Amino acid sequence: MQTIKAAVCHAFGTPLTIEDVQLRAPEMGEVQVDLSAVAICHSDISFIDGAWGGSLPAVYGHEAAGRVSAAGAGVTSFKPGDPVLVTLIRACGQCASCGGGKPNSCETPYDGDHGPLKTADGGKLHQAMACGAFAEKVVVDQSQIAHIPDDMAMDAASLLSCGVITGVGAVVNVAQLRAGQDVVVIGAGGVGLNAIQGARIAGARRIVAVDMTDEKLEIARGFGATDGVLATGDKPWRAAKNAIGRGADVVVVSVGAIPVYDQAPRYLATGGKIIMMGMPHVGAEARYEPVNFAAASQGMLGSKMGDTVLRRDIPWMIDLYQQGRLKLDELISGRWQLDQINDAIADTKAGRASRNVILFDQT
Repeated sequence: MQTIKAAVCHAFGTPLTIEDVQLRAPEMGEVQVDLSAVAICHSDISFIDGAWGGSLPAVYGHEAAGRVSAAGAGVTSFKPGDPVLVTLIRACGQCASCGGGKPNSCETPYDGDHGPLKTADGGKLHQAMACGAFAEKVVVDQSQIAHIPDDMAMDAASLLSCGVITGVGAVVNVAQLRAGQDVVVIGAGGVGLNAIQGARIAGARRIVAVDMTDEKLEIARGFGATDGVLATGDKPWRAAKNAIGRGADVVVVSVGAIPVYDQAPRYLATGGKIIMMGMPHVGAEARYEPVNFAAASQGMLGSKMGDTVLRRDIPWMIDLYQQGRLKLDELISGRWQLDQINDAIADTKAGRASRNVILFDQT
């Protein structure tokens, strides 16, 4: 076991503490990655605040990039020194979901209580989301990493691990948007901005961003939104329909707010569909009139990690980034050190950040 620094959650809703923890060596099919960057995702914050329960103490963080520093037996596609991104998509490759081309929904459970992490005194330490990346190093399954170019900035690469693939994938993979269709994206935060640029890349005719502030709407235009609607206005779905000239073929909900889910069907065109990305707290419920969905041939689809297949989607997205067609650097709102993580989380919760990134000095 080696000792590393990590940000540990001991009680929901309380600040993380930076402390020494133990990390074991990689075993069969696993790799160790020395991290250079990890972004703060709203899912991490929801877990830290207790929205979805879970085991404590825990190390969160799941949107990371770094270099492989060790590999266990059976690892053939990666070697020490390889630059990689690290995701929470842990795929067994054998279950029905993996076999059906959806490794993001792998049905083989993972018990983070018995992962590679221990407290400094050898006690239980939960590896949250099979990553535990609010730490200097991680040990993860080889299915959770993907190659990135050697000259790609690690802070930009880390964003591909969750926020980008979730947003872009929701539009391209889940909604299967066709060129010329119209899209509404509710919530212009980090994931919403990626849904917007996914719609732009896919050839949407109109892309309407809906958010609470003019500042967020202006940022959304920089990522490809053709129109902006303030959610604070009276019946914002009417303004969105006026901008489009009709209802939307696809409505992407990128925030976990129940009032947003309640209103989402009002934006739809006949035959349109809602893509559900935002994650409300456990127990929260939205209400719909199913007769309207049946009569208008509308639908709702959940979207976990944008139905991403790493080996298919990451090379494509990296190529788009290198061409200047996929914005990554522009998503980064601030760069912080590990001992500043609570300030970075507070900044994210205040709505000021698209993505805050924690940087590690691995020189």
